[in-house]
Amino acid sequence: MAGKLKWVTDIEKSVLINNFEKRGWVQVTESEDWNFYWMSVQTIRNCFSVENGFRLSDDQLVNHFPNHYELTRKDLMVKNIKRYRKEQEKEGSPLAEKDENGKYLYLDFVPVTFMLPADYNLFVEEFRKSPSSTWIMKPCGKAQGKGIFLINKLSQIKKWSRDSKTSSFVSQSSKEAYVISLYIDNPLLIGGKKFDLRLYVLVTTYRPLKCYMYKLGFCRFCTVKYTPSTSELDNMFVHLTNVAIQKHGDDYNQVHGGKWTVSNLRLYLESTRGREVTDKLFHEIHWIIVQSLKAVAPVMNNDKHCFECYGYDIIIDDKLKPWLIEVNASPSLTSSTANDRILKYNLINDILNIVVPNGEIPDCKLNKLPPTEVLGHYHLLYDEEAAQADGAERDLKSRGGQPTGVKGSRAKDSGRPAMTTWK
Repeated sequence: MAGKLKWVTDIEKSVLINNFEKRGWVQVTESEDWNFYWMSVQTIRNCFSVENGFRLSDDQLVNHFPNHYELTRKDLMVKNIKRYRKEQEKEGSPLAEKDENGKYLYLDFVPVTFMLPADYNLFVEEFRKSPSSTWIMKPCGKAQGKGIFLINKLSQIKKWSRDSKTSSFVSQSSKEAYVISLYIDNPLLIGGKKFDLRLYVLVTTYRPLKCYMYKLGFCRFCTVKYTPSTSELDNMFVHLTNVAIQKHGDDYNQVHGGKWTVSNLRLYLESTRGREVTDKLFHEIHWIIVQSLKAVAPVMNNDKHCFECYGYDIIIDDKLKPWLIEVNASPSLTSSTANDRILKYNLINDILNIVVPNGEIPDCKLNKLPPTEVLGHYHLLYDEEAAQADGAERDLKSRGGQPTGVKGSRAKDSGRPAMTTWK
């Protein structure tokens, strides 16, 4: 009988510790031999830093990829998606198809975004094309809605620049990098309020890409009814869904925490918009997630000792088009309600069942594919190996003159490959 798995964490959250303890795992300190370390992003940075020179052994697992920030830093995510689009275009991929206005048909899922101060001139050019639009500014490396504000005049950016104690946009090093994105000012509203979706996605390997979607995501609602009025641009209770902000609002509900399950959202949309439209929306959300992961896969350090659970933030507009807003490397494990606590406990439980099969000491030399029964509330979203094998098989059949059936067809409504070709 192998020994007990030894765990460490620098995040003191009961949803983590209770899950480790119920498996009979043994807690050790960082300086002792350990098999499983649930780390903060700061610790992972130190762990994989060149100066540290620390090497993980085959029986050790950590919960972040070394350069996860390629996806989870707002500026790098956009940069990688832009690069991915260009690559698809270069290869003549149908994914990079554009409409008559030069907009991507299938890869237009991130709002128009620029880095500041670096892209200031490009931003001004875009701003002048539609001067009545609203833009949202976010610091690249912060979370929980910190440092975010909305603008609708160029003078506001100039004021921000002066307030940041820099006289020009040329001096980049003296100043925190921001992204500025076109604000989605026509969000889908429920009960007059804006909301976004928080979805959990587990990646166990980037090359080949293998990712799982958690079925129990949720919607986060603003506490104040939405208005596109410019007089309310400073009211973050209208515009930002982050719980860290909304919990300070007078209308915040302590019982449900301004949250709704994804299954409730589905029921609501099916009853108000119809089943077909709702299915198409969720298919598109899954599509966005897979494409964003494919965009960063080539630059991600695909260390076999790593897995990662990302918190995807998606906004749906009133035309039922989903937009990727950002991806979080450390989705909050703090519980704001009783239901929240249960959800996050189950989330960690299901992650551990997938990445540490049978709760045994990990062996990174083995590429274990978890059986379906241990997935819990996760389902396999994309398996690149299986997709490639599926594609090769269809290729052989079509060469042999055999009908390729549904799998070889293109989705009629969207023009993008049918779901089975990327799942």
